[in-house]
Amino acid sequence: MTAADRSNGWEAVASTFIPEARTSTIGVATVDAWARTLPPGASILDLGCGAGSPRSAVLVDRGFGVHAIDASPSLVDAYRIRFPQARLACEPIEESSFFGETFDGALAWGVIFLLSEETQRIVIDRVAGAIRPGGRFLFTAPHQQCTWSDLLTGRPSLSLGAHAYRSILSGAGFALVAEFDDEGENHYYEAVRP
Repeated sequence: MTAADRSNGWEAVASTFIPEARTSTIGVATVDAWARTLPPGASILDLGCGAGSPRSAVLVDRGFGVHAIDASPSLVDAYRIRFPQARLACEPIEESSFFGETFDGALAWGVIFLLSEETQRIVIDRVAGAIRPGGRFLFTAPHQQCTWSDLLTGRPSLSLGAHAYRSILSGAGFALVAEFDDEGENHYYEAVRP
């Protein structure tokens, strides 16, 4: 009997995903603009950090204290090689030990919609509990409610839609301050904990 894949299929496709993730610059300008709203030396939670994309590099290069989470051992190893100064946890984000700490910001790029509806709600609530007052949360998920199969893993992806995300954020104690799209048509939700 094999152990359950806690990475939702990402460990199996890690060797294909790593080169692409390390070179894609989609969303870098958006993450950089968001990072400019954070205090110098901010502590950041990088949820579903993957192999260490140029988006993660923005956080590290700004001198933030980055705490990165991914459930794929291969992706965590690749992230560690690229950013040895970051604190890393190889675990599902909804179970992360980092939620026992507090942060100035959290980034969840390309990961929330990979989770079930219940797990998305849990993660957003756990992020809210770990963000200091005045802290910021930025995540991506399509504006429309929809499901699709992930191109690499073949597993289902689920966007709850903007109306649901607004409600979940509000219920978790966040104030939604902006929604926008980047050059790759990724839809962002930017929230602040009052």
